[in-house]
Amino acid sequence: MNFQFTEHEIIIIPGPPASPFTVDIRLNPSLNRPACNRGVRPVPENPRPASVLGRLALCGGILLGAALAGGLWFQNSGFTQKSFAAADDNPVVIKRGETIRVPEGSPLRDRLDIEPAPVETIIPKLSLPGLVEADPARTALVLTPLSGRILDLKVALGDRVAKGQILAEIDSPDLAQAYDDHDKAADAEALTGRNLHRQEEQARLGTASLRDLDQARSDHAQAQAELTRADARLRVIGVPAGQPRDRRILTVRAPLSGSVTTLTVAPGNMINDPTQPLMTVADLSTVWVTAQVPEKDISRVAVGQTAHVRLDAHPDKPLNGKISFVSDVVEPDTRRNKVRIVFRNPDHLLKPNMFATVILLGAPASRVVLPSSAVVMNNDRISVFVETGPWTFERRTVEALLEEYSSVAIESGVNPGDRVVVKGGILLND
Repeated sequence: MNFQFTEHEIIIIPGPPASPFTVDIRLNPSLNRPACNRGVRPVPENPRPASVLGRLALCGGILLGAALAGGLWFQNSGFTQKSFAAADDNPVVIKRGETIRVPEGSPLRDRLDIEPAPVETIIPKLSLPGLVEADPARTALVLTPLSGRILDLKVALGDRVAKGQILAEIDSPDLAQAYDDHDKAADAEALTGRNLHRQEEQARLGTASLRDLDQARSDHAQAQAELTRADARLRVIGVPAGQPRDRRILTVRAPLSGSVTTLTVAPGNMINDPTQPLMTVADLSTVWVTAQVPEKDISRVAVGQTAHVRLDAHPDKPLNGKISFVSDVVEPDTRRNKVRIVFRNPDHLLKPNMFATVILLGAPASRVVLPSSAVVMNNDRISVFVETGPWTFERRTVEALLEEYSSVAIESGVNPGDRVVVKGGILLND
């Protein structure tokens, strides 16, 4: 049944097989004669114009009739609630608690691959973040023994220095005082030595008393002790005792061969605190790679264990070594334990603070190995689906020991021979 609306009429045309049936409702009072088809009452010669309410009532009646006709067609077509119920009679999966069953006729049966869990011999690997560090036993803070003003700085940050090389020169009043004390002690020692020699000569001639001789010997011994103390003071400072007055400058020398890794001063700076480091010199010919082991994996590491190291800066140059140190203390902020691998670094390719990836190798062991497609994530847990009956599955949380390429070694949760969904498990997970 169709409706046609024009400016002056509404035409109702039922669909086949009935013959066309048209009702013309003339709304234009300008028509000169009444018109009707098939028994429709003639329209008056001069009808009164239809009101707005009348037009709305007419349209409402037409729409109501159309709705009734559509309802009869829907009922006779057989497309009823039973058609919807038929879909629920064949669900894709049936879930009861932790058990999932794929019923017969479900399209999932063609999309799931189920295989027995195999056992393979693997070498457990533990991948850890690492960092290149300087060996603390080969790192020295350069300090000045006295306060003063820096006259000249002989090195720059990053320079490589040799042991004993001059690093800085400092004008120090304390050094001048130490030299003055040494000069006084040396003069006193020489004076008391000459006096002692005269007293000994007079004593042999019998013209000097024993008291004067003893006093001369005591004075000379005290002068020698003071000179020894002044010499020791200059040796601690690191300057020679016989330095001319115009060369009495405090020189700071490298305690070991290495690289200047930090520098905190510049020429002209005043050094008021002798405990303030001027710079740091580190011998980088041997470095450490320190890895952070999670607390749950501490039992899997030991001294002497084989380690493979890959540097982010040199991915094409892998390093092989062994663990030389396992810390006895867990870091309180990260809850990780430090392990260190020592490497020779003659070319200085390994630089402190470089990032690295450390892979620790364990002893060979037999483990269940599954394809990566068998593992699904569920609320931050790793799980697989295991067949417990014909097309009946349960979810099991597993502990993945190692994932390499397209396979995953399972530590626990799956027994050898268990039938596991190796493909399509994500459909059951959803």
